[in-house]
Amino acid sequence: MSFLQDPVFIIVAAILVDLWIGDPRLFPHPVILMGKLITYLEKSWNNGENRKRKGIALTITVVSFVFVITQALLFLVYHLHWVVGLLIEIYLISTTIAAKGLSSAAKSVLHPLEKGNLVEARSKLSMIVGRDTESLSESEMIRGTVETVAENTVDGITAPLFWAIIGGAPLALAYRAINTLDSMVGYKNDRYMDFGWASAKLDDLANWLPARITAYSMWLAAFVIKGSKMRNGWKITWRDARKHPSPNSGWSEAMVAGLIGIQLGGINYYRGKKSVRATMGDPLRGFLLSDIEKAIVYMHGGWMVFLVIGICSLLLVR
Repeated sequence: MSFLQDPVFIIVAAILVDLWIGDPRLFPHPVILMGKLITYLEKSWNNGENRKRKGIALTITVVSFVFVITQALLFLVYHLHWVVGLLIEIYLISTTIAAKGLSSAAKSVLHPLEKGNLVEARSKLSMIVGRDTESLSESEMIRGTVETVAENTVDGITAPLFWAIIGGAPLALAYRAINTLDSMVGYKNDRYMDFGWASAKLDDLANWLPARITAYSMWLAAFVIKGSKMRNGWKITWRDARKHPSPNSGWSEAMVAGLIGIQLGGINYYRGKKSVRATMGDPLRGFLLSDIEKAIVYMHGGWMVFLVIGICSLLLVR
């Protein structure tokens, strides 16, 4: 019983559940409920004056509510029976992790590309990126997929693992609430510039350390991944990571670019408007379909090393 309730066992079990079943459709997903709460409050509060203050209130309300509700739920179910509590905590943490989902999304673009079906590949890519995909070439779709895998390794896998290691399901779900807030209101446009300011800043803060540990974890994992350009990965990360418009996303993206030996970033279009983003990495060669598979390998290798580092740190502080 004591072993099964150990935080290490719970976290490892949670990621295994995600790798096995991903996001099950038969059970309520916490992120969906978070989204409904955010949508309701945004419609009620995002108007009139003092939008920045209202946005701060939104962030505090949603994150605190998710944390408290999760704590209360676990308190109740563990008192009902420790096995019930254990299973629910494992499930809750697994819903914050998206290793299987991210891998499957990347492969959904890769498979039609392998068959030469660019139309289907563009359609699949449009589901996981915000850029226009209607006229992208094969190389541009490979770049978009690799960028998505590299960038989302942090907020989709390692950051929730980081907070789960520190505070179990309550902190993992609180992190997911922060991330969901940022994805819904953290835009720099007229509607959300002020209202989403707090959500965006808190998301940057929550991802700051996990992003940097993730890049280092990917580099360590690359020691056992054939064809990795180790020295280049380190050089490119320190040279280019800070060029990314996000203070965090560039770390894993630059590391993947360097390890593979490709150049990410450049020109994208969003609703017909051209966007030029700083490049990361050197174009040592053109894009290959195998680059998507390599990005997935670095994603998995990165979170595995990250998890080992986290567990060792947890054991050391006991």
